[in-house]
Amino acid sequence: MRSFPVPDPGTPDHRSPARYLLWAARAQAGTMVAAACSGVVWMVSQALMPAVIGRAIDAGLTARDAGALLTWSGALLALGVIQAITGVLRHRYSTVNWLGAAFRTVQVTTRQAARLGATLPKRLASGEVVSVGIADISHIGAAMDICGRGSGAVVSIAVAGVILLSTSWRLGLIVLAGVPLLAFVVGPLLRPLHRYQQRQRELQGELATRAGDIVAGLRVLRGIGGEQVFAARYREESQSVRAAGVRVARTESLLDGAQVLLPGLLVALVTWAGARFALNGEITTGELVAFYGYAVFLVDPLRTLTEAADKLTKAHVAARRVVRILRMTPEPPDLGTRSPAGGDLVDGESGVVVRPGRLTAIAATTPEDAQAIADRIGRFADGAVTWGGVPLRELSLPSVREAVLVADNEARLFSGRLLDELGGPGGAPEPAVRAALRTACAEDVVDELPDGLRATVAEGGREFSGGQQQRLRLARALVADPDVLVLVEPTSAVDAHTEARIAGRLGTHREGRTTVVCTTSPLVLDHADEVIFVQDGKATATGRHHELLTAEPAYATIVTREEQ
Repeated sequence: MRSFPVPDPGTPDHRSPARYLLWAARAQAGTMVAAACSGVVWMVSQALMPAVIGRAIDAGLTARDAGALLTWSGALLALGVIQAITGVLRHRYSTVNWLGAAFRTVQVTTRQAARLGATLPKRLASGEVVSVGIADISHIGAAMDICGRGSGAVVSIAVAGVILLSTSWRLGLIVLAGVPLLAFVVGPLLRPLHRYQQRQRELQGELATRAGDIVAGLRVLRGIGGEQVFAARYREESQSVRAAGVRVARTESLLDGAQVLLPGLLVALVTWAGARFALNGEITTGELVAFYGYAVFLVDPLRTLTEAADKLTKAHVAARRVVRILRMTPEPPDLGTRSPAGGDLVDGESGVVVRPGRLTAIAATTPEDAQAIADRIGRFADGAVTWGGVPLRELSLPSVREAVLVADNEARLFSGRLLDELGGPGGAPEPAVRAALRTACAEDVVDELPDGLRATVAEGGREFSGGQQQRLRLARALVADPDVLVLVEPTSAVDAHTEARIAGRLGTHREGRTTVVCTTSPLVLDHADEVIFVQDGKATATGRHHELLTAEPAYATIVTREEQ
């Protein structure tokens, strides 16, 4: 009996989701090969049965040869025994592979969480981590499990094709041409399924975080009478998760229907063509029975292939979240002694250059690339970043923290008086706070409070909606007034009208100071002094928003997708 978890899960390959899945497979290569081999023998033994039955009919029943009938019946029995034994072995090995991949994922993510320490909650919501431990490990394990049956499906289809070609090349071509055609038809369903599943995972993580916040502050909510408000808000967000799940289920139902309909059409075509050939005397009665048997048999391996595509798609989505955690690095130690002198901020890894005193937008094809650049510029992750020609790691960490502020959507609001919360440790004057509130379009949030800026807010700002929290966080960042302000998706939770007003006011509020906005919103990009387009982690184009729209098709695609 194999024991889990293993003592040492190894060092995962987190360069991409696909590489992580390959690493998980290589880590248990022995049982993966055993599952594939037993799966091949298990399904090939089934693939040979129609041919044996056909031979038994032709050589035994039609020829009235009892000895031949007994011989082929014995061969059929042997195939049944082989199928039973290898079926048990395939299932055992596949279960081991499922458990092995799931446990390894838990081990490496837990080890990474311990390594990150206090850095993890700053970068990732608790719901995201919980979702990895609940749903994502199951999908990664399922990808390992399907490999045994998937390997058997591929080989058995090839074996059946060879048998059919050797018996009737026209029927064989129907089968061999039908299999890739089915994959081509099912393929377009997998792309939206991948996208819908990723969105559902994100919403599930956010909902889990919200649930944890509500439970943690239940006593406070009851004390201020906000329990019903937050219950209603939780119901609203849970309905968003439900709607995302319905979109996933709708696509999966189409995929499941295709798994039945398309192989069924192939079965009908093979049966019809085989019957015509038998009537014309081109094939024997036994061969006709064998063709019908193959037409029925091929439904299972064809459905297995579409099932494998579905599970691998889900595993890729799950591995993306795991890789995101594994890519995080602890905040670098404070080894520098110099103070910032200003100048260009240059991220050598991506090629991004931030000019002083300008509003610069970074539009990346993936949010992870933009976040990584922001982390390096803010020195939350080590990198080849220079400021005025001086490596950032040579600057003292307190001076960097004072001069560079990275504000993302994982920042939290604290309990206490709202004016103190927004004013920061130095206690900014009220006019400065109100000016920041206007730029962030958060004046209405304050006006709705009974005591305005002097109202006391709960831990995490739980009485505010997601969009209200985001605007208050933006106002707090503006009040801090750092030399360099890095905003990560500062308008992702607000409506288009509010976003347009924020975009128009931000440049004026930060005039003369360095501001970096990581976003793909065309409303914000249009107000930037300079837009840097990042593909695969590298800056590939620089210019104004309208210039990049005409010069960079990939940039236009990203912006257009954001507008939809």
